[in-house]
Amino acid sequence: MSIRDSKTKRWAALALVSVAMLCGYYLADAMAPLETHLEIALNWNASDYGFFSGAYGWFNVFLLMLVFGGMILDKMGVRFTGVLAIMIMLIGAGVKYYAISGNISDNVLNINLLFWKTSIKESALISGLGFAIFGVGVEMFGITANKAVIRWFKGKELALAIGLNTSVGRIGTALAMFTPVPLVNLTKNVGAPVLLAILLLCIGLISFIFYSVLDKKIDKEVSENLNPDEEFKFKDIKSIATIKAFWLITVLCVLFYSAVFPFIKFATQLIVQKFGVSDDFAGFIPALLPFGALVLTPVFGGIYDKKGKGASIMIIGSVILLCVHLLFSVPNLNNLYIAIGLVIFLGIGFALVPSAMWPSVAKIIPEQRVGTAYAMIFWVQNWGLLFVPMLIGSVKEKYCITGTTAKIIDGMEKEVTLYNFTLPMLIFACFGALAIFFAFWLKHEDIKKGYGLEKPNIVKE
Repeated sequence: MSIRDSKTKRWAALALVSVAMLCGYYLADAMAPLETHLEIALNWNASDYGFFSGAYGWFNVFLLMLVFGGMILDKMGVRFTGVLAIMIMLIGAGVKYYAISGNISDNVLNINLLFWKTSIKESALISGLGFAIFGVGVEMFGITANKAVIRWFKGKELALAIGLNTSVGRIGTALAMFTPVPLVNLTKNVGAPVLLAILLLCIGLISFIFYSVLDKKIDKEVSENLNPDEEFKFKDIKSIATIKAFWLITVLCVLFYSAVFPFIKFATQLIVQKFGVSDDFAGFIPALLPFGALVLTPVFGGIYDKKGKGASIMIIGSVILLCVHLLFSVPNLNNLYIAIGLVIFLGIGFALVPSAMWPSVAKIIPEQRVGTAYAMIFWVQNWGLLFVPMLIGSVKEKYCITGTTAKIIDGMEKEVTLYNFTLPMLIFACFGALAIFFAFWLKHEDIKKGYGLEKPNIVKE
């Protein structure tokens, strides 16, 4: 009997990995509700904030750190890579806290990032450096967590398990939506959420160490089932890259997440300025998005496990994405209840696509290559996470300013820039439209090649 046949041990392993995921995800979005606070405290503009938010993907994209992370994962295993990833996150969080806490000057620097030329404040650049280091760690841990779940749940409740792991991670995102503003108001320190993130990362490291103790017991049976000629080789990258379905699901991934995560970065300011919500309350509305995913991702994953229809689930989620962003772009739709409804609806789409997408990768790519495959997908995804926030920030700065207003921030009257969000939301809607196209293409490719994306994941004995 395999150790994976023990429900207690299988679900305990999932719980420990998921707690570590939650702790890492908090910092990824902890600054999102603080766009206005950062602009005032550090004298940033919309382009500085967009540059800082996009810095998450610098090293993953340009230094291929995610691809190397996948190689490390397939060569060194889940336990080593997971601990390494959390340590990298801690280093990045430390640099980010130092810069955001006002220790860097606001001198303006000219930056040439490939074809992207811009002027950026030094504090935004160093903050971005910390965020980029953190991004290496959190993305590396993301692929590690997925492989850990596959390691324990393949042939069993795989989509449900991946859905639950993703959902627990979304708790971190939700906490990042409504805790930073109260923390900053309480401490009068815009870097306070980063300090909380460092504490959470330490808890995540302890949780993953406990997982590693449990996971070590599975090594023997895994090694017995792995042929010597199946071990990772560098040519595996080339073999993965020749699979059309891999690229279709990769492009779908980058389009979908480019319309969700960058939206979260700007959503609080959108809610404040378009829907007239106070700064203290506005973060609670975007927090409904990850909470919706938290509840529904395991539900949709369970449906995929038992009934199949993975490609169809991805199509439905992409349609929801398009509809929500188009409605957000309509200028006169500015009722608070409409905003709440749209965010909840987007949460449904946010649950649908990942619940089917990540388990589907394991059907397209052999298990011993899946770490590298996830790394390659995450690498392409990071292009979107890098450039889309920069694009939105630049568009806001150049085309969307409508005026200024005086607001009381941290007990003082400050001048705040006002924006029209129609054009940014139309950009997000375009990503949704393209995601629908690629989801249909993926379904067609599955019909041709028989990957089983429309079939259940649970293998009956």
